[in-house]
Amino acid sequence: MDPLIRDISDTARWVAVYRARESEREDAVFRDPFARALAGERGERIALSVKFTEANAWSFIARTYLFDRFVTRLVAHGADMVVNLAAGLDTRPYRMELPASLRWVEVDLPDILDYKEEILADAKPVCDLERVRLDLSNEDGRRGLFADLGRRAKHVVVIAEGLVIYLMRDAVAALARDLAGPPSFQHWVLDLASPGLLQMMKQSAGSAMNDAGAPFLFAPPEGPPFFTAHGWQPAEVRSLLKTAAKLGRLPLAMRMFAMLPESNGAQGSRPWSAVCLLQKT
Repeated sequence: MDPLIRDISDTARWVAVYRARESEREDAVFRDPFARALAGERGERIALSVKFTEANAWSFIARTYLFDRFVTRLVAHGADMVVNLAAGLDTRPYRMELPASLRWVEVDLPDILDYKEEILADAKPVCDLERVRLDLSNEDGRRGLFADLGRRAKHVVVIAEGLVIYLMRDAVAALARDLAGPPSFQHWVLDLASPGLLQMMKQSAGSAMNDAGAPFLFAPPEGPPFFTAHGWQPAEVRSLLKTAAKLGRLPLAMRMFAMLPESNGAQGSRPWSAVCLLQKT
């Protein structure tokens, strides 16, 4: 029998489950009408099988919400292109209020983009959508892509939701430097975990992810300042815990932890995660 999580692309089906569940609430903080179909039966089975993420589904809701907010704000302030790395089953070009003139570029492996195109065949994006089938570990390929996209826009926002945790430290540094190359690449939005949270995730779901060839790897001890040496300066850091508390999605037993002072630097063994807005140095 196939393992439940066959490869890293199956994590996109998994995360889509939480978007679907949130969308079906009367008080949803975002609506993704495509998430349920994209998640499919496999996505639901994966979600139910990993008890740690079931207990911490609030983190996915907060993450999606924060990415939405950053994209909305940056586009309102003049971004003319969004480049979504490891786009997976993201549907922002279909579900968000975006200007028709905005160019949105999704980059991911062929199989997951083919699957998404099949499911969304009858849906119409609200902006100019382009899909690029590329393995981001191909350094020459991604540098060529970034250079080309950089020439086609004046203000590019890069988003990378659920990506860097699967990369080695040196690979994240190399990606950061490549993204810093084109002058028009001005902002980068990503999510980041602490070493303490990474260890918890490895203990709870690490074996399944290892078997799928997608182990949890990156959680820099220095936190968001890791990127400063590679061309990017943290501009804003938004805690998933505090955001979930504000949205009313944090379990009662955890709300006291949301009252602790925010920390945007080194996190150590603290189980911490955030969405970070980086700007070019």
